Amino acid sequence: MLTIDRATHDAIVDHARRDHPDEACGVVAGPIGSDVPRRHVPMLNAAMSPTFYEFDSTDLLRLYREMDDNDEEPVVIYHSHTATEAYPSRTDISLAQEPGAHYVLVSTRDGAHESGPVDFRSYRIVDGEVAEEEVSVVERYDTGPSDAPSPAPPPGAPDQRATS
Repeated sequence: MLTIDRATHDAIVDHARRDHPDEACGVVAGPIGSDVPRRHVPMLNAAMSPTFYEFDSTDLLRLYREMDDNDEEPVVIYHSHTATEAYPSRTDISLAQEPGAHYVLVSTRDGAHESGPVDFRSYRIVDGEVAEEEVSVVERYDTGPSDAPSPAPPPGAPDQRATS
């Protein structure tokens, strides 16, 4: 399951809407081994295409150096689809090279780039196999000894989080 804070979720959606009709792309970095997306890094789609995205190689190299310096890794790799559903294409699957990352797709089709809800979905892609996962959007991360996100229930809802 991908747990992501509301501000980062909304920043990804805003980026997808802003770059429409071209695909948007970016990374959310987090501390190595934490699976917590902390630092949103919108990237330029070097392809500037409505049907394909490509990270600028210089920007990507700079990002990986920054992540290395900060003991971070790519927790989320995202891009948008402007005319199709938020599901990885064959090209997306073949380009997925980070087995620990959550691959987020945002669809801005059918007017979603202007307003209203977007299709925001997350996948794990390992060795060409695609598995959709649940997305939990939280207002903020509860930090504790493990610094793992712990989604809070909506106001008035019973707290069904597992306790240790």
